[in-house]
Amino acid sequence: MERAVRFYRTSAGRCPIEEFLDELDDRTLAKILAVFRLVETQHIVPAQYIRKLSGYDLWECRVGLGGRSFRFLGFWDAGALIVLTHGFQKKTQKTPLREINKALSFKADWERRK
Repeated sequence: MERAVRFYRTSAGRCPIEEFLDELDDRTLAKILAVFRLVETQHIVPAQYIRKLSGYDLWECRVGLGGRSFRFLGFWDAGALIVLTHGFQKKTQKTPLREINKALSFKADWERRK
């Protein structure tokens, strides 16, 4: 089953993921986009690239590159569609609560406007 990865947009048309990606160097961007393609095309995606956040109806797309960890939070919608809300460079062991809350807020907005 093929999935579709989509980026969340605010009602004003802002795309937090695109804004984050625009700040990255070409090598980092290429790696992240390759992981997004893997999530879309692989029947079973290895847990090193995507996992459910414990206690939340959110998923974390994970990209590691040269000792740096990038995370993209999102949620499933309509079965095969994953909507990624925003990205950040992870610097702590646990996913920061402010990032989880941001993703939950974007998810609620998506569902209201759907």
